Amino acid sequence: MKKILWLAVFTVLGFASVNAQEIKFGAKAGLNFSTVNGSNAGNINYVTSYHVGVVSEIPISEKFSFQPEIMYSRQGYTFNNDLIAMNYLNIPLMGKYYVTKGLSLEAGPQIGFLLSAKDEGVKVTNSFTTFDFGFNFGVGYKLENGLNFGARYNLGVTKADTDIRNASFQASVGYFFF
Repeated sequence: MKKILWLAVFTVLGFASVNAQEIKFGAKAGLNFSTVNGSNAGNINYVTSYHVGVVSEIPISEKFSFQPEIMYSRQGYTFNNDLIAMNYLNIPLMGKYYVTKGLSLEAGPQIGFLLSAKDEGVKVTNSFTTFDFGFNFGVGYKLENGLNFGARYNLGVTKADTDIRNASFQASVGYFFF
């Protein structure tokens, strides 16, 4: 896990050296509406939780940008009224296409690392895989003052356990400091 985190940091720093004056750094937070999908996903419902983290935007051209993020994300689901709470360190690597000034369409892979999982307060981390991979699709809007808004859907590819995959809708508010 440490190697992947360092790789992500060095990738961001590598892009930073190419176009350092235009790179923006900031923070974002928002709501998660998460659940799981799978053939045995009956009686499973959404859980409302949150995410928070740091973000960078690296312009590639006038219309395209690369946006790596490091996010703490509280996810999970309810099964027969039992809350399964899962905490992840997620690293979305988003490509952004600006349709108009400020308005972007976003897509890209996401790597996630399960930090902990609890079922009604009882630790059940060993019941789930520790690595999560998915794809994000979304839309964003960035104001000139640095304030930005986003909506994104994450579709899990790897199985969180024997038969289920993570799924999450996110609504975010962020700010680019510089």
